[in-house]
Amino acid sequence: MPQSLCKIYLHIIFHVKATGPQIASEHIDRVHSYVGQLVNSTGCQVIRVGGVGDHIHIVCLLSKNENVAHLIEEVKRNSSRWIKTVDDGYSRFAWQGGYAAFSVSQSVVDKTVAYVSNQVEHHKKVTFHDEYIQFLKLYNVEYDERYIFAD
Repeated sequence: MPQSLCKIYLHIIFHVKATGPQIASEHIDRVHSYVGQLVNSTGCQVIRVGGVGDHIHIVCLLSKNENVAHLIEEVKRNSSRWIKTVDDGYSRFAWQGGYAAFSVSQSVVDKTVAYVSNQVEHHKKVTFHDEYIQFLKLYNVEYDERYIFAD
């Protein structure tokens, strides 16, 4: 029987919908932990989840039986439902409609994990908007800025 061998690292980024509440600092670790569990439940392997109140980063290994769109749909849908149960202030919580997902070379996985782990310090100097645009440019993703942050 033929084997399917693959090892695809992903760096996924998505933000909180502008009309909803941001994730409070006292809930961030719980949200990241839950998102990691959701990634693993799809058959993918979470490596690191990080971010701040207005967005999230996920570094994971994509399962050979999963696709990017379905992985993100499952994570966003189920985490959004769960976050609404954490506190009454999240009753209108929602993630943005879209997402960004980038492949990560094996040679920079550790650097990417360190970057995601250091989000609180990083965002003392760089806004999420600027960070997101930098990633799009780094990966040569064509985009129309009018629609990037439109929810």
